[in-house]
Amino acid sequence: MKKLLILLISLLFILIAPSKSSAQNVPSVPSIPKEEYFKAQVVYIEKQGQRDNQGYKSYFQTLKVRVENGSQKEKLLTVENGDESQITKDQFVTVNQEIVVDQTTSLNNETTYSLYDAYRLNNLLIFLAIFCFAVIIIAGLKGFGSLLGMGISLSIILLYIIPNILKGNDPLTITLIGATVIILITTYLAHGISQKTTIALISTLISIFLTAGLAILAISFISISGIGNEDASALQIGTTSLISLRGLFLSGIIIATLGALNDITTTQAMTILELKKTNPKLDFIALFSKGFSVGKEHIASLVNTLILAYVGSAFAVFLFFVLNPAKVPYWVILNNEIVADEVVKILAGSIGLLLSVPIVTLLASLVFSKKKF
Repeated sequence: MKKLLILLISLLFILIAPSKSSAQNVPSVPSIPKEEYFKAQVVYIEKQGQRDNQGYKSYFQTLKVRVENGSQKEKLLTVENGDESQITKDQFVTVNQEIVVDQTTSLNNETTYSLYDAYRLNNLLIFLAIFCFAVIIIAGLKGFGSLLGMGISLSIILLYIIPNILKGNDPLTITLIGATVIILITTYLAHGISQKTTIALISTLISIFLTAGLAILAISFISISGIGNEDASALQIGTTSLISLRGLFLSGIIIATLGALNDITTTQAMTILELKKTNPKLDFIALFSKGFSVGKEHIASLVNTLILAYVGSAFAVFLFFVLNPAKVPYWVILNNEIVADEVVKILAGSIGLLLSVPIVTLLASLVFSKKKF
């Protein structure tokens, strides 16, 4: 088993090794204003309040800041917050707060400074450290394995899946390969090398390929093009125009479903094993029946969780649709590809989760019914 884990980790390094494929030619970029970004601290606030902006009340601030890095380090600059964009009162900054300053130099060599964003990276890292500490304290060695698995998953996505998609390779194929390696490595890291883990892993792989097949049928049946958001549309400009947006959409479904599938299969395999340990006399039919009853409860709550997670991530969009300022007929809104994309993601992912329960229950019951305790 240890040799298997070493082999899987070796496969990871092979996947993310730099490719010698020739890069796409990048066309010359026309002259644009030069931008530079600095981290700075607010020294004091010269002015703040409200002013009329094309008939609307808009908040603004004029700040005096001290630059902390870059070519303007230690210089005092006057920075506008809300000068060219409309901001809310929640976007006001305070004295001593760290911010990101955008320095823009026009083609006429005129330089302006504006507040680009609040600086939050340090606090994000602290919050991440708290999360990692909580995982290790509560889950122990398995928690450490899951954190290592999380890092490996991100590495495969950032160093293998995304670069290969940008090279013009088929997003679905690349994502399925990457997802397979993620599951092979991270499942064993988080749960240990055992018969139970192997059953969960096989069930996850079967389910993820079924989910991909279902999603392929769905996007063809519902006429999904993959341009349901601005980011995807932007990829059709320039060197990334050869990327298959349908394939990219399918890749998103697979990655989003992967974690939930792994959770269901490992939990369900463990349930079947514990049932057998509790009552060694249980045969295949009894194990499958009892395990499937538990699985149905799990899937019922998880599907609802997925829907709430999707709604929560796009809550502002839901509010805008309900407000409907342009008074567009609701059937037109529901027919829009932005909405259709999210519906397909939810349904394809949820059906994949549903299928995973009988698959892992069947496999685990077959294996553990023959096991002696």
